[in-house]
Amino acid sequence: MQKKVNKNFFDGQPLYVGIDCHKKSWKVSIMGEYYEHKTFSHNPDPNELARYLNKNFPGGKYQAVYEAGFSGFGACRQMKELGIDCKVIHPSDVPTNQKERYQKTDKADCRKLVRTLRNKEFQSIDIPDEELEADRSLVRQRFRIMKDLTRIKHRVRSLLFQYGIEIPERFSQHQARYWSKPYLNWLSELTYEHESLKLTMDNYIRYGQLLRKELLLADRQVRLLSQKPRYIQNFKLLLTVPGIGLMTAITFLVQIGNIDRFKKLDELCSYIGLIPSMHGSGDRMVVGKMSKRGRKILKIMLIEASWIAIRNDPAMMAKFSELIKQMKKNKAIIRIARKLLSRICYILRNQQNYQLGVVA
Repeated sequence: MQKKVNKNFFDGQPLYVGIDCHKKSWKVSIMGEYYEHKTFSHNPDPNELARYLNKNFPGGKYQAVYEAGFSGFGACRQMKELGIDCKVIHPSDVPTNQKERYQKTDKADCRKLVRTLRNKEFQSIDIPDEELEADRSLVRQRFRIMKDLTRIKHRVRSLLFQYGIEIPERFSQHQARYWSKPYLNWLSELTYEHESLKLTMDNYIRYGQLLRKELLLADRQVRLLSQKPRYIQNFKLLLTVPGIGLMTAITFLVQIGNIDRFKKLDELCSYIGLIPSMHGSGDRMVVGKMSKRGRKILKIMLIEASWIAIRNDPAMMAKFSELIKQMKKNKAIIRIARKLLSRICYILRNQQNYQLGVVA
């Protein structure tokens, strides 16, 4: 005979749920403040999980967490609508001991997540609204198409080098990089000793031309995206910053979302990845290269914008000239990127155009 759960017993009690997400099933671990319920497999359905919690722990304050990954934020939004305070954590932020690294299982992973949630040992990822997440997907797709096109260009140049075919001097680096019409005609008219090599080159060219068309289409779609009411004002402000063009501006806006969620500049720099890796022990502190974490595409774009800013903004030029007396140019430009980011924050928060030559 099944015993009924006292509906008032769990009123106000916190219940913690750790979820290791997979496509076909979830591994779920449930803990209370001072006890562990159980760890079990569950269908990847937030509604079923909510029913299980309401049936076994009626009136409890449900909190859940899972790692960011392929599943996105849909499950998190759905659980919040069902009354479960769900959070998403960066996988690298989950505390892991040596045993868990060498004996990694789904059961261990979800138990690790629920302990982290109960002990409040992490900072959750900001959950974007559905529109912003969809806009990010469009901008990232355009970036991936561009990367695929660059790979094809590199493979063509590698194939030419492999078979000792030199690119004529009449084709500048610019023409070869952007596949000008004369350059493509030259590639198409090349003769080879073997038919298979000719077919290989033709396949690369045809695929590259297809990607160019897709990239042009993606560019038009992103331009339309920048004119949406939620972006247009900040988009125009960002275009006043030296080095920031259409793609950089809209990428910044969709990746950052609400700039006010970053209380300090250091938090924003950490999010983007403009911070060094560090290792300290005792009186010794070793500062290494830039952190590999962060938004890689934003990091690249900001550094490229900084190289233009030091040529167009007298204040930035003076600061860069001062820095290169103390360090290499590649390190100095990172400092300029942080300063440029600080100014971007200022113009977005105060809704003012960028002012050249102003010392900040």
